[in-house]
Amino acid sequence: MFRNENDRGFTLVELLVVITIIGILISLLLPAVQAAREAARRLQCQNHLKQIGLACLNHEHTHGHFPTGGWCWHWVGDPDRGFGVRQAGGWAYNILPFMEQETLWSLGAGLPDNEKGPPLSERIQTPLSFYNCPTRRPARTYTNKSTGYALGVSASVVARGDYGANCGTQHFSGPQPTTYAAGDKLSETEWNTASFDGVIHKRSQVTAAMIRDGLSNTYMVGERYLNPDHYFTGDAGNDDQTIYSGSDQDVLAATALAPVQDRPAWTGVRLFGSAHSGAFNMAFCDGSVRPISYAIDPDIHLVLGARASGEAVDQSGF
Repeated sequence: MFRNENDRGFTLVELLVVITIIGILISLLLPAVQAAREAARRLQCQNHLKQIGLACLNHEHTHGHFPTGGWCWHWVGDPDRGFGVRQAGGWAYNILPFMEQETLWSLGAGLPDNEKGPPLSERIQTPLSFYNCPTRRPARTYTNKSTGYALGVSASVVARGDYGANCGTQHFSGPQPTTYAAGDKLSETEWNTASFDGVIHKRSQVTAAMIRDGLSNTYMVGERYLNPDHYFTGDAGNDDQTIYSGSDQDVLAATALAPVQDRPAWTGVRLFGSAHSGAFNMAFCDGSVRPISYAIDPDIHLVLGARASGEAVDQSGF
């Protein structure tokens, strides 16, 4: 068959039809690509919590208790203070040796207190990928909006985290000593720790035996709620410290309030949540990691935060 000499290609109408069809195919494909990427990010987030959960279990096996929550936000961890109630740094600092980060954990070891500022400052400027949810933000440093750290610690940028340890059904305040001498002389009553009923909290030394509701029925560490308007600013009250801080709403969460998916223009502190749709991820005290629906019964969510509530939990409810 011979080509007509006047037939030189597609007509304009045909070309527009082809372009339209391609546009429709791309519009159909894009959501599927985005969904696949989010599924991969969600899986990576679950893997981060799996690593954190196993590190907490190894800490309990080695030291006889789950990592302590430390003292308060002024403190960022001191290797010369051990792993118990004298350790002012928080859980994310205390599990570093069990995350193949012993060098980072040991910064400042053996130095006089007045010389520990620079190495401890170096640590809080060191981001680690397993402390950030990839759906939310990358593991990098962010502008530090907080001042007043103990031992002369100071930094213009700090590493932040997206996970919070389960401090129980409530989040309680207490004293905030800025020197070791001031903290060491406080009694347990003065520290106000008796009402914490979770697994990791201020000056905690919770053992596996103390979790009488069952390791598989008790939260350990999970994703915490953040306002997406301030992922990168440090202007949110629950996201202005470093991940290595002691007991604070930046690194702990409670179950008194229902979990919430991150939402713009809404401030929520001391609660669990995430950037994922439908569910947030939680590591339990048995080392398992499970997605928990935002629609979980608030009473079940509350009980999962208590280590010894004495109430049975219907696991089909989450």
